[in-house]
Amino acid sequence: MRKSVLITAMTTALLSGMAFGVQAQTEPQGMYAADDILDADVFFANGSGEEIGEVDDILFDEEMRISALVIESGAVLGLGGREIVVETDQFTLETHTEDDGDTEHRIMLNATAEEVESFPTYDRDWWEQTKANARDAWQTTKEGAKSAWQTTREAVDANE
Repeated sequence: MRKSVLITAMTTALLSGMAFGVQAQTEPQGMYAADDILDADVFFANGSGEEIGEVDDILFDEEMRISALVIESGAVLGLGGREIVVETDQFTLETHTEDDGDTEHRIMLNATAEEVESFPTYDRDWWEQTKANARDAWQTTKEGAKSAWQTTREAVDANE
């Protein structure tokens, strides 16, 4: 069920044009499934060819836009490593069609190894803090929008 909901959400986000940047060495697909992106290998974009890890999860905001990827990095045989949060401005998606016709997706991370070390760890504390920040931002925006509307309304009423 979770996978079906995630694929539907990913498709919605991609169709709305709010997804991450896509670079293709072949013709763009036009639509991407979450199932294709989950478990995609993640590499440094600096040309070193060094693999960082793989996509473990895709995070969406309230409007179903992709907000970040969760990358499982440094794991060996499923042990160790950590899950890091990578925001959309820090990666691109590359799509390659292989000789056998299969399509391979790779995430290219625009960061150095040192920067990756400073990326937040995806854990309960990060999740709770991010939710609280989003609620606070919404409240601030909502209050600002309300006062702007009231100010505009008062100006219109004064001119009538």
